[in-house]
Amino acid sequence: MKASSKNLILLFILASLWGPSFLFIKIAVKEMSPVHVATFRIFIAAIALNLFLQIAGTPFKKSLKFWRDITISGIFSLSLPFMLISWAETHIDSALASILNGLTPLFTIIMANFLIADDKMTKHKLIGTLLGFVGLFTLISPHFSSHMSSSFLGIIAVVLAAVSYGIGMVYSRMKLRNVPPLHAPAAQLLVASAYMLPLCISTVGLPHFSELSGSSISSILALALLGTAVAYVIFFKIIESASASYLSYVTYLIPIYGIALGVIFLKESISSESIIGALIILIGLMIANKTIKIPFKKKQLNNSAIKN
Repeated sequence: MKASSKNLILLFILASLWGPSFLFIKIAVKEMSPVHVATFRIFIAAIALNLFLQIAGTPFKKSLKFWRDITISGIFSLSLPFMLISWAETHIDSALASILNGLTPLFTIIMANFLIADDKMTKHKLIGTLLGFVGLFTLISPHFSSHMSSSFLGIIAVVLAAVSYGIGMVYSRMKLRNVPPLHAPAAQLLVASAYMLPLCISTVGLPHFSELSGSSISSILALALLGTAVAYVIFFKIIESASASYLSYVTYLIPIYGIALGVIFLKESISSESIIGALIILIGLMIANKTIKIPFKKKQLNNSAIKN
C-alpha cells in the first residue's frame, strides 16, 4: 500500500475517533468543570498508554531535548485546546464548536509554510483547504437555528484552540517526527498529567465522583481511551510520513462522523446539505492531496520580453 493511501486511511480512522468528541464533551461538562474534563481525559489516557509501554518494556529516552519538546507540544496539542474547547462548550453549541475548530487547517498551512521546509503552501493546498471549510460550513448549516446558543468569548475560545492545535501539529512535525512508536503520545500525556492534576486540584478541586451519572463517566472514558490514547497514537503515526497541513485536514472529516453517528444511533435524518457538504470536503481533501490535480496555467514570457 502506498504511503499516501495508508495516510488517507489513517486520517479517516483518526476522524472517526475524534468525531464523537464534541458530543462527549457536551455531555461531560454538564456535571464537571472544563478543567475536570480536560484533566481526567489526559490522566486516564496517560495511565493506559504508559501501562502498555511498561508491559512492552520500551523505556523513554533520557534526553533533555526529548522531554522539552514533549512538554511544549503537549501544551499546544493537548492541555490548552482541551480546556479551551471544554470551556467553550459551556457557552456555545457543539455544532458551532465543530465548525470553528475547522479553522485549524487554515492556521496550520500558514504556520507550516514559514516554519517547515517541506510543507510549503501550494495552490492545491490553499484551494483544498478553503474548499474544505466551505464544505464544513455547508455540512453543519442544518444544525444552526435561531435558538442556537453562542457567546463571543466561547467563539474566541474555540478559535484559540484551533490556533493551538495548529501550533501543536507544526511543532510535532518539526521536533517529534522520528520518535519511537508510542513514545511521543505516552510521554506527552504523562507530562501533561503532571501539571494538569495539580492545576485541577488547586483551582476547582476534585469532582464528587459518587454524584456523577453513568453518561458523564462513560463520556470521559470514551474521550480518554478512544479520543485521546488511541487517537494520538494514530496522530503520530500519520506525522511520521505526512505533512502537518495534511494532518490538520482531519478537522474537516470530524463533523461527517458526528452526523453519521447521529443518523445511526439517534435515528436523525440526513439532509441534502449534509451530503453536499461531505462531498465538498472530500473533493477539497483530494485536491489538497493532489489526488485531483488542477491544471494551473503557467505564465509565459511574451516575445518582446524574450528579445530583451
